[in-house]
Amino acid sequence: MTTEIPPRRREFLKTAGAAALTTSLFTGALHGANDKVRIAFIGIGRMGSGNMDYCAKVPGFEIAAVCDVWQPALERAQAQAKKLGFDPKPVRDFREILADKSIDAICVSAPDHWHAYMAVEGCKAGKDVWVEKPACVYVEEGQKMIQAARKYNRVVQGGTMQRSGAFFQKAAAIVKSGDLGEITFCRTFQAGLDKKEGWGNPPDSAPPPGLDWDMWLGPAPKRPFNPNRFGVADDRWSTFRYFWDYAGGAMTDWGVHLLDIVQLAFDEAMPLSISAQGGKFYVQDNCETPDTMLASYRYPRFVACYESRTANPTQLYNTGYGTAFHGSKATLLVNRDGYAVYPNDRNGAPVQEHTRSLGDMNVPHWRNFLECIHSRKKPTSDIETCVRTTTTCLLSNLALRHAMTLDWDDQAFTVRQRDARPFLKAKYRAPWKLEV
Repeated sequence: MTTEIPPRRREFLKTAGAAALTTSLFTGALHGANDKVRIAFIGIGRMGSGNMDYCAKVPGFEIAAVCDVWQPALERAQAQAKKLGFDPKPVRDFREILADKSIDAICVSAPDHWHAYMAVEGCKAGKDVWVEKPACVYVEEGQKMIQAARKYNRVVQGGTMQRSGAFFQKAAAIVKSGDLGEITFCRTFQAGLDKKEGWGNPPDSAPPPGLDWDMWLGPAPKRPFNPNRFGVADDRWSTFRYFWDYAGGAMTDWGVHLLDIVQLAFDEAMPLSISAQGGKFYVQDNCETPDTMLASYRYPRFVACYESRTANPTQLYNTGYGTAFHGSKATLLVNRDGYAVYPNDRNGAPVQEHTRSLGDMNVPHWRNFLECIHSRKKPTSDIETCVRTTTTCLLSNLALRHAMTLDWDDQAFTVRQRDARPFLKAKYRAPWKLEV
């Protein structure tokens, strides 16, 4: 077993007086009983419900409201919260929550195309924000999320919770220590075998009872309801993530988590150039994003790749997914089951393994969010880190969809190819506008 690294950024201010002053300057009085943080959950499908469970395990939060545009989800969330010991107010329109001055913080687990707007408006309303990954759908949205967090002095925690996992922190520390030697190649990957028919080809239809479809679409283009575009069902994570209007497929679903650890280990460096190939070669449903993809990245000191396979489950490093760092002395593989180090002279046998449970990252991530609400320090997944990783993934999709290699200008936070820059800008349906 290895020594566990303490969670990052958990130091409180040195004196109680300084802490009290900082809290009064930036947050005002908390509204919950016993100074608990009153939090509202916006978007309460499977991800939102999971976040509610994790949040409830952290003393110091009070679940004050739940919000969803689909009545059955709203009713399930109320029942779930009551089992957890809370009696939240049910809300259909998230703007009611933003206007409620008794709410201190919000958790945004709505579909991806809502993340940026809700997070920015939450900051403007004086709320601290937990926002799920990917941070955004357009690169420009991410910039505005960072601007809003800084302008309104808000704590904004991204949902890249692996950063709060002790084994991911240890893996990053090993990379930084030089124990792997010089690292010139990193691999991120996921592999599986989907059904050939995928999620099928249901026709467009009327929305189900209790769903405000126009509000669900929000800033996204006006489209008729389709069961796969909505994608909520008991046997799946919502399939909205496989349509370009709302998300970025596996790249922004899984790829964000996998590449986030690469950027964590190398001090948030962004790739200098991005290229990608792939397509929908196997699955025959009406979803749009690739079922197979290979993206390549040139970072300042190494190259990296992201590999997504849904038509072949063959494992690498005895696992179906993970982030690997290949050094001149050894290779390190890390995923949610733990990490292992494979020295180059040991014929592929690991000499160091560390495994822990999934719960060791989600609850600590929520605990870190609470601590930072009180201390006003940046959280483990501060919005800027989540935006940088998300941007790397968004650029991968753009490189694929527009058949071009993109060169990144980190100083200007844009691509050097002028003809690609329009694709970085947010395109919102009226009357929605993203304004900081």
